[in-house]
Amino acid sequence: MTNCSEPNSSTLCFSIYITLSSLSADVTLPLSLPSAATMADEATRKAVSEIPLLKTNSGPRDKELWVQRLREEYLALIKYVENNKAADNDWFRLESNKEGTRWFGKCWYIHDLLKYEFEVEFDIPVTYPATAPEVALPELDGKTAKMYRGGKICLTDHFKPLWARNVPKFGLAHLMALGLGPWLAVEIPDLISKGLIEHKEQQNS
Repeated sequence: MTNCSEPNSSTLCFSIYITLSSLSADVTLPLSLPSAATMADEATRKAVSEIPLLKTNSGPRDKELWVQRLREEYLALIKYVENNKAADNDWFRLESNKEGTRWFGKCWYIHDLLKYEFEVEFDIPVTYPATAPEVALPELDGKTAKMYRGGKICLTDHFKPLWARNVPKFGLAHLMALGLGPWLAVEIPDLISKGLIEHKEQQNS
């Protein structure tokens, strides 16, 4: 396992802090925003505030209520993707297995007008929504210290407490908006600058 607390000036420690005043009063978030990571602040605040909050506190072990929770998850994801498209910030696609316990798809990041695309996957923990899923980008496994074995991105320090304060209101759309999105914004440019990932056209040349 890599050391996710290892200092790295490019990571900004994934300080996913949003000011409370800019979001729904139902969402519990830290009250400070790190100055360096004014992380697409306004865009992120706006995007998160427009994601529907979930109500059903149920995971995969509760079959009947899990169906209701899945409906809420899909509605929130659809709304988030629609909002992203409207803001010209479309950056991922997700689908699940029949049971809604395994999710997979693609995410992408635009850097210097080039689109870098990655496979994304995660399983729903049996203790969900109390426990957030661990998002993995398998093809980046071993390329950054901010990643566990298997390509699971490291968001432990700030994301997990944020998630815990908002159970069961946060769902998979929030996981993408406050977890994977900021991680990509910090890590992908750094990996590109270090030559650890190349655009597919460059790889084929």
